[in-house]
Amino acid sequence: QVQLVESGGGLVQAGGSLRLSCEASGSIIVIDDMGWYRQAPGKQRELVADITSGENANYADSVKGRFTISRDNAKKVVYLQMNNLKPEDTAVYYCNMVLTAWGTGRQRSWGRGTQVTVSS
Repeated sequence: QVQLVESGGGLVQAGGSLRLSCEASGSIIVIDDMGWYRQAPGKQRELVADITSGENANYADSVKGRFTISRDNAKKVVYLQMNNLKPEDTAVYYCNMVLTAWGTGRQRSWGRGTQVTVSS
């Protein structure tokens, strides 16, 4: 069974920084795309950033220049460095991976989320 566990969320003042991590575990053969999504109260879940196995990164316009996504394939971890945080970045952040696992094949897996709160 595949599990994704996020860490690094918390409360920070506007202008501050946080680094999110998400580690995958289980009978994983290969991980393709890794990404971060977020969902604010009353809003739909939206893509924040994703990164392919070839290290090509894609960002939402609202975070370009402030957030950086990276991955460590050996550790099965994806990171999100968030700088110059704004109150509108407040949301639950979810990790997402497209991977292939023994017994279950190719699948899209989600973490349970980590809360990020930015105070003004």
